[in-house]
Amino acid sequence: MFKLTSLNLNGIRSATSRGLESWLAATRPDCICVQEVKAQAADLADRFERLADLQGYFHLAEKKGYSGVGVYTRHEPSDRVAGYGSPEFDAEGRYLELRFDTPARKLSIISAYFPSGSSGPLRQQAKFRFLAEFHPHLMRLRAEREFILCGDINIAHQTIDLKNWRSNQKNSGFLPEERLWMTNLLDVNDKNGVIDVYRRLQPCATDTAYTWWSNRGRAYANNVGWRLDYHLATPALAALARAQSIYKGEKFSDHAPITVDYELRL
Repeated sequence: MFKLTSLNLNGIRSATSRGLESWLAATRPDCICVQEVKAQAADLADRFERLADLQGYFHLAEKKGYSGVGVYTRHEPSDRVAGYGSPEFDAEGRYLELRFDTPARKLSIISAYFPSGSSGPLRQQAKFRFLAEFHPHLMRLRAEREFILCGDINIAHQTIDLKNWRSNQKNSGFLPEERLWMTNLLDVNDKNGVIDVYRRLQPCATDTAYTWWSNRGRAYANNVGWRLDYHLATPALAALARAQSIYKGEKFSDHAPITVDYELRL
């Protein structure tokens, strides 16, 4: 069984200070895809190149203390791809693809961090530019190889994916244009479509599906959450998903780690 976790760290220093490494040592995922590393290469080399016997690979933002993604893995990749070819968004450290290729199979594990538009109109327009670029990239990749993309997508797709959907229909993360983008990506009639693995396993879950909670008010205590963190897989890999879990026993960041077990060996 291949255990794959995804977690937005909201800062690797903060998450590890809250017990992340001990949790990884106890749960022993094969890979964990992380987002919002918020560190530079020198910081990682000093302390965070490895966590709980997992080797880390990273795509970091040029801006200090901003964004950045990574994958920690027990398995040595055959190749790695940092960035997806976007001059604007590759500078923000939003995409890392580790390839685990054999003569019989081309397989990628991807950690991705989609932009948030919640800070204002300029960042929302940047988010729309990212989405416009990223869909064609995934379709090209889908035509060439199997993949599982894990990450903070910053979009709640359906009304069951957030607590207060009625009052959030004009807010970033639940805008009609963003939801339509997800619908098109997950088109089951499209041979190049991809699968929302959590929803394949838990098609009707609501309150137990949330992975992010605002720091405002008592959102976490009252479970006023959003499902923003996903496993998106090509159909053949999605069919191998056997179990999922969202861990809320400890709070490493404002996101919860989501883990899926796949009947797969690297």
